[in-house]
Amino acid sequence: MESYLLDWANLLLRWVHVITAIAWIGSSFYFVFLDSSLTPPVDDDLKKQGVSGELWAVHGGGFYHPVKFAGAPPKLPENLHWFYWESYSTWLTGFALFTVSYLWSAGTYLIDKSVMAWHPHAAIAVALAFLVVFWIAYDVICRLFGQRKNGDMIVGAGVAVLVCIASWLACHWFAGRAAFLLVGAMMATTMSANVAHWIIPGQRKMVASIKAGQPVDPIHGWRGKQRSVHNTYFTLPVLFAMLSNHYSFTYSHPQNWLVLIVMMFAGAAIRQFFVLRHGFKLGRNRHPWPYAAAGVVAIIGMLVWLKPAPPAQNAINSGAASAVSTGATAPIGYKELQPMLAQRCYMCHGEAVQMKNVRLDSPQALASHAQTVYQQVVVTKIMPMSNATNMTDAERLMVKQWFEAGAKTE
Repeated sequence: MESYLLDWANLLLRWVHVITAIAWIGSSFYFVFLDSSLTPPVDDDLKKQGVSGELWAVHGGGFYHPVKFAGAPPKLPENLHWFYWESYSTWLTGFALFTVSYLWSAGTYLIDKSVMAWHPHAAIAVALAFLVVFWIAYDVICRLFGQRKNGDMIVGAGVAVLVCIASWLACHWFAGRAAFLLVGAMMATTMSANVAHWIIPGQRKMVASIKAGQPVDPIHGWRGKQRSVHNTYFTLPVLFAMLSNHYSFTYSHPQNWLVLIVMMFAGAAIRQFFVLRHGFKLGRNRHPWPYAAAGVVAIIGMLVWLKPAPPAQNAINSGAASAVSTGATAPIGYKELQPMLAQRCYMCHGEAVQMKNVRLDSPQALASHAQTVYQQVVVTKIMPMSNATNMTDAERLMVKQWFEAGAKTE
C-alpha cells in the first residue's frame, strides 16, 4: 500500500510540477523575447509618458501593444500583475517530488554503494546542503563581481566553474540518476531564490517608491534584470538534468559528470542563440549562429562518445568471462537465469516484497513481466535501482540472451 500511495503522490506531483514549470519557463522566455524585441516608441505621447520601448504583435485574432517604462509610469494601475507564483509553485512541487521520489527512499534511490557507501541520513543532509550551499556561493559571486567592470563575464565564468564543481561532486557522491537530478534541483532552487530574494523584493521597493512619490533607485531594476538573465541561461541545463534520469546511457557512464557538464553547456549555448536572435532581427547584433553551432557540436560529440560498444566487446571489457564463454548469442534458459534473479531481484520482487506490484520469483510471474524486465535491466539499465544489488554487465547480458531466445521458462 505504501508503494501504491507513493506512486500516486509521484504522479500527481509530477503532473502539477510540469504544469507550473511550463508556466514559469513560458513567462521567462516571453519576457526575454519582449525585452530583446522592444523598439523606441514612435508616438510622441508615449515618449512624453516615459516609454522606453514598445512592441506590436498579433495573436489569437487580436493585436497587442505592450510598452515598457524605463522608470516610473505616469500612474500605477489598481491591478498590477506580479510574476512570482509560477516560480514558487514550480519549486514547491519540485521539492515535494524530490522528497517523495528520492529522499523518502534514500537508501534505494539516492545512494549507490559502489560510488559512496554512507548512511541514508547523511546522504539526505548532503543532498539538501547542495541546494543551500550552491545558492549562497552563487549569490556571493554575484554580489562581489556583478557591478565591477566586465562583471557579467566574471560572474558567468565563476558560476560556470561552480556548476562544474557541483556536478563533479554530485556524480562522485550519489547514484548517477540522483546526481543529475540533484544538480538540476540545485540550479532550479537558485533560479527560484533569485525571484524570491532579488527580483520580487526589488520590484516591491520600486512600487513603494512610486507610491510614496520618491525617485526610483535604478539599482533595483538592474539587479532584477541581472538575476532574470541568469535564470534564462539556467533553464535548458536544468531541463536536461531533470529529463536525463529517464535515459540511463547518460548518468550510468563512468564519466557521467563530464556528460552532464557538456550537455548543460550545450543547453546554455543554444539558449544564447535564441536570446540574441531577437536582437539580430532588429540589427542590434551579429547573427548568433556560432552559439547554436557550438551547442549542436557538443551534443553530436556526446552522441558519438556515448555510443555503445558491441555486446561481446562489452563483456570482455567488464571481465565477464562467464558470459563470454557462453558465446555472444548463446541462448540462456530459465534454469541458468533463476540463480542470478534470486540474488539480484527477489529482495524487491519476491514473496516478501513486490515493488511496483512486480513479482519475479516464479516462472509464470517472470514470463508475465518479461518485456518489462528486458526494458529495465538491459535497455535502460535502471534496475536494480542504483544497482543496489551490484548486477554485473555479464548478468545483464544473460537477461538479454534469455529474452531474445524467447523468454522461455521451462
